[in-house]
Amino acid sequence: MLLAALVLVLPLHGMAQGAAAATLAEQRAKAVTQVVLGILSYARWPVEPEQLRLCLIGPTEYADDLVKGTTQATGRSLTVRRLLAGDPRILTQCDAVYIGKLSGEARSQLISAINGKPVLSISEADDPCTVGSLFCLRVKDTQVAFDVNLDSVARSGVRIHPSVLQLSRRRALQP
Repeated sequence: MLLAALVLVLPLHGMAQGAAAATLAEQRAKAVTQVVLGILSYARWPVEPEQLRLCLIGPTEYADDLVKGTTQATGRSLTVRRLLAGDPRILTQCDAVYIGKLSGEARSQLISAINGKPVLSISEADDPCTVGSLFCLRVKDTQVAFDVNLDSVARSGVRIHPSVLQLSRRRALQP
């Protein structure tokens, strides 16, 4: 009888844990979306796009909510598409790239391709933010912070509002 009860209870316990993990993943995705939309809304391109084009490059862990597309607080619409790291359309059809997990070689090739171009790059993977991406996300539980690579920002031609840069410094000081 005890064995029968355990057989019935253990799957329910596993489903509850699975639901909690799904909820945490959804919360992380929503938090990442808010941070990414915030960063994009405080960025200015040399020629402002009427519709902002965000490209997701490589496998991503937190971009599920971004894929739905959205309208920014400014009223500008955001279109989102997935592209492979070596896709030549990145240079002509992406105003911003959200970089997931890529091999070192693929990441280097992507960064070399967009270096000096007005493309805002945000890295999701554990990236020290010393080479390449303009912004590097740090996700812990449901909190999302980011680091800024000022050298990459300067080379990109995309202007970032100083308050976003200050916010990254303040968040970096927090434990």
